[in-house]
Amino acid sequence: MMEAGEDIVIVGAGIAGLTTSLGLHRLGIRSIVLESSDGLRVTGFAFTTWTNAWRALDAVGLGDSLRQHHQRLYGNVTSSTISGHQTSDTSFEAKGKRAGEHEIRCVQRKLLLESLAKELPIGTIRYSSKVVSIEESGFYKLLHLADGTILKTKVLIGCDGVNSVVSKWLGLKKAAFTGRCAIRGCVDFKQRHGFGPKLMQFHGKGFRSGFIPCDDQTVYWAFTWTPSGKENDEIEDNPAEMKRLVLSKLEKVPDEIRAIIEDTDLEGIILSPLMYRHPWELLWGNISKGNVCVAGDALHPMTPDIGQGGCAALEDGVVLARCLANALLKEQPSGKTKEKAEREREEYKRIEMGLKNYAKERRWRSIDLITTAYMVGFIQQGESSVMNFIRDKILAAYLGGFLLKKSDFDCGKLSISDSE
Repeated sequence: MMEAGEDIVIVGAGIAGLTTSLGLHRLGIRSIVLESSDGLRVTGFAFTTWTNAWRALDAVGLGDSLRQHHQRLYGNVTSSTISGHQTSDTSFEAKGKRAGEHEIRCVQRKLLLESLAKELPIGTIRYSSKVVSIEESGFYKLLHLADGTILKTKVLIGCDGVNSVVSKWLGLKKAAFTGRCAIRGCVDFKQRHGFGPKLMQFHGKGFRSGFIPCDDQTVYWAFTWTPSGKENDEIEDNPAEMKRLVLSKLEKVPDEIRAIIEDTDLEGIILSPLMYRHPWELLWGNISKGNVCVAGDALHPMTPDIGQGGCAALEDGVVLARCLANALLKEQPSGKTKEKAEREREEYKRIEMGLKNYAKERRWRSIDLITTAYMVGFIQQGESSVMNFIRDKILAAYLGGFLLKKSDFDCGKLSISDSE
């Protein structure tokens, strides 16, 4: 069943997809978002939003409303579970060279996605809409959905996860498994938890963990490690065993930190493998091709070691909306006397150039973040005594400042004049 054509179709109602759609909406451009699930995907509980993320949220007009619900963080305290001693204390009260004063908070993913969706016109998001294949049709793409529907679109944007149908169409390989996994949780204490406004990190032999207040009552935590085959078998689909494993690894930590894990409800704990895209794939591969491109996890799946996955997705949305608007809204010479095919060809070329500009802006930023996250994870999660000594005694203070450096980035405003 063929439906009427849509100018812009975004596949995936995650952070990148909804931010792109909202950015386009702010600029007066309609899009639709296809989501395969029957509701917003809110797995993951929360994520650290660094300075670059807040610049993107301000660009789409959501920064101030989200700030009201999330506590600002003023530092990062790192400790060793091997020695039981603090290894670094980094202040976030600094000013970057590019993005100005640093701003870090831990945002609840559900609240962010709901806020993005709420700002979109009714009907923008179409749930239970799974794309199974893509077909060329002149200057258009035909999207075949699982329910038999066929959508015709001028622009196709893939934001549908690490191994998306759109990234596959562009020739990008499946995301690679790092060999590491993450257990994540979130606990609502129903009262003031008493933790200070700081990110608390703990490193041990072969693992790292972080505990971050979202607000006065809620704390998000994450634990990453390289599981053995036996550990995988024991904890798979078993939150109780996940909790037991994390508590067994966190040896020399304060009792109040252990209490965070102990007080987390089992339904508030999830396990996920850590995936990433080999950076050289983005060096040689297609981020865009014709009127198709990718953003978010479909573009740059990365490990969580510098907290930039969700932040980079927000950047993608702003840059992509701006580049597309520049292609679609920029005043063109009158084409009334031209044949329909010629007008379509010229519009296709403008769209293609807009997506190429987007790819040019995001390629090296994505490569940098993917590579940095992988290397930082390798260092922080070392198992050898030598690596642990270097991490705790030499690199600890440097790594804290390094996180700030990578977040000192401003993706710019939505105004199309910014991309000219």
